[in-house]
Amino acid sequence: MKSLYDALIDGIPEDLQIDDVMCTHYGAIVKYQGNIGISEFREETDTRPMIETGNKLEMSLKELAQGIKSWNITEATIGHAAINAYYNSPEMVKKNGIYLTDSLYSEDRTTDPFISHQKEMAGKKVVIVGHFPFIDQLLKPICDLYIIEQRPYLGDYPEQAAEYLLPDADYAFFGALTISDKRLPRLLELAKNAYVGIVGPVTTLSPILFDYGVDELNGFVVKDQALAERITKEQQVKKIYASGQKVNLKKL
Repeated sequence: MKSLYDALIDGIPEDLQIDDVMCTHYGAIVKYQGNIGISEFREETDTRPMIETGNKLEMSLKELAQGIKSWNITEATIGHAAINAYYNSPEMVKKNGIYLTDSLYSEDRTTDPFISHQKEMAGKKVVIVGHFPFIDQLLKPICDLYIIEQRPYLGDYPEQAAEYLLPDADYAFFGALTISDKRLPRLLELAKNAYVGIVGPVTTLSPILFDYGVDELNGFVVKDQALAERITKEQQVKKIYASGQKVNLKKL
C-alpha cells in the first residue's frame, strides 16, 4: 500500500493551477480556482531546508501538495493547505456525501465527536492527542480519559505516552495538526484496535483516510473565503468557524 500522503496527493488532478500562496504565524493559505485551503503549525523553527525552492505560484496544486512530505515545517504546512484546498472544497465534500447548508455560517452539535459519542464512550478508555477546549469537562466525568499533548497542560501526558496508551484504547481522537507534522501514520498504527477520529478545522475531508485506519473525519468547509483568510492572517484561529460550516464524514 502506498503511503497515506502519496494516496492523498495522487487523488488531486494534474491540471489545477495555483492562484495564491500565503504563510502566517498560524499556518498557510492556498487558493486555486475559487477555492481555499488552510493548514496550521505551531511556532517552531525550521531545521531543514525546503525541498522545492522555486516560485510556488508557478506550480500546479498537485505539485504544491507534494510539500507535505517535506521535513521543513513551513513547506509541509503549505503542502497540507494545498491538499485541503482540493478535498475540502464545497464541490468535493458534496461529492463525498457531506451536506452543506445554504447559509454562510452553520453549526450542528452532532458534528462534534466529543458530544455525539458521549453515550458510546461512557466507561471506555478514550485517548485524545491534542488538548481541545472544554474536553476535561465534557469527557472526564464519563470515561477513562487520557490527553496527550506536545506541550502538556497540568494532568496531560507527553507525546511519548502514545506508545503505551493507544494500543488498548477503545476510542482515539487526533488533532488535525498530526496530518501536517506527520505523526498521523504512527498514531494510526498504534490505535489500530480503536475507533479513530480526526478533529479540527484543518482536517482533510477525504475518504482516502478511511483506507488507513480512520473511522471519522470532523472538519470544516470554508464558505466565506475573505473572512477565513483574514482570520488566518490575524491568527484568530478560534474564530475560524465563523467563516463556514463544521462537517462530519464517517466511514461507511
